[in-house]
Amino acid sequence: MLWAYLHFPHLLLDHIRRSRNGRDEANEENSKPALVVVDQSAQRVLQACPQAQAQGVQAGMRLKTAINLVPELAIAHADPGREQQILVEQARWLYRHVASIVLHPPDGLLVEVGSLEKLYGGLAAVWQTLEQALSERHLTAWMATGATPLAARLCARAGQGQCTADKVHMERHLHNLPLAAAGFDDRTLTRLQRLGLTQMGEVMTLPPAELARRLAPETLARVQKIQGSRPDPQQPWQPPHHFRQQADFVQDIERAEGLLFPLQRILTELEEDLCWRQQDTDSLLLVLTHRHHEPTRLRIRTSGPEHRAEAFLNLMRLRFEQHPLPAPVASLVLSVRRFLGREAAAGNDLLGETRDLNEAWHTLISRLQARLGNDALQQLSPQPDHRPERAWSASEVQRKPRPAISDLTSLPRRPLWLLNGPQALPEAPVAWYSGPERISGGWWDGQRVHRDYYIAGLSSGQLAWVFRDVRGGWFVHGWFG
Repeated sequence: MLWAYLHFPHLLLDHIRRSRNGRDEANEENSKPALVVVDQSAQRVLQACPQAQAQGVQAGMRLKTAINLVPELAIAHADPGREQQILVEQARWLYRHVASIVLHPPDGLLVEVGSLEKLYGGLAAVWQTLEQALSERHLTAWMATGATPLAARLCARAGQGQCTADKVHMERHLHNLPLAAAGFDDRTLTRLQRLGLTQMGEVMTLPPAELARRLAPETLARVQKIQGSRPDPQQPWQPPHHFRQQADFVQDIERAEGLLFPLQRILTELEEDLCWRQQDTDSLLLVLTHRHHEPTRLRIRTSGPEHRAEAFLNLMRLRFEQHPLPAPVASLVLSVRRFLGREAAAGNDLLGETRDLNEAWHTLISRLQARLGNDALQQLSPQPDHRPERAWSASEVQRKPRPAISDLTSLPRRPLWLLNGPQALPEAPVAWYSGPERISGGWWDGQRVHRDYYIAGLSSGQLAWVFRDVRGGWFVHGWFG
């Protein structure tokens, strides 16, 4: 088998720089503010961006020294839990290109690439696919191939990137690896150096029995896993059945317009994820985190299945117009846990040129609900009752349209303007156009009706829907246009 390891030397730093607002992202790389990631005690620099490095800031430097070099230095604190989440996000992104991924927290991913060579047309194509996927997410990664998982990991972490399936070439790289980069504990590393060993190849040539006697069985086991003479099973990672993306900001965002750029990027990834799944969704949860205020939770709903990033962004823009930010935003999380099966759009030709009317209807309803509120819109729903005033009710807008009635000609004509209740007519109609249509019912609730309905013209020229009940007298129940 052939393995490739991706080591992210400054994963959190890349993620924060990627989450910056549109103004920073649109500028040139060298015009962005310098940014560093510091440890929990805020004493030393763990990661420094290229702008900070260009001004003399290096990893391991004291924070005070870094600020003296760059007074306007932007600072972010290390968060192991957040780095774990970011690593899972990267694994989810790569999963659409490769099938077997193993997580190595907090900053590494192991990928089985041997089975992909035939699919992509060679190892070089696989390597290029991985590099392109990393470039799309603006990530820096050191990659290396190896005949064993541990060999690929050690070469990648040492920065000795290589794209080769030649076992001799990979073995040469591994043999030239310094012992300091081999991952031994400090005690074992000291004892190996006292034996006069400086490279990994010198350790690998030692007799196994002598290595175990002089050092420890655990050291022998590690060397054998690097060589491939001892099994090193890997547990493949399976992506969770939900979507979650987070954007962190170095400087709090005070206006909702500043959130649209990171949201557009996240929603574009959501659209690609849904297209890859061949699924849609109708519910998104947006959580805005504030430093001195309770988190803001916005539930974005659509009237039907949706996957387009543009449609989601328009709904969020409308929600922001109706609900201003209560406080500056330090970070945001967009999550989706409800997925719907995608159905082929009705009425489209082979080229997909015909517009889907259901899609236009869902878009209109979703925008109105986002602007006016979910309870502001209602639709008419039929009720199982023959009495016209009880044959319908107002209810919330259904997310799935009801099936259309294929043959409308078989149904009796009804007025578009139905009165709340029958109103007495002072005089009888003067012209008759349709009828009678007898409606009788209501015996089950004590409000029985027995009516004969007509479409008739009145002396005023109006076209009305009238009836005469068993008690006599004419009543109007609706008007035709």
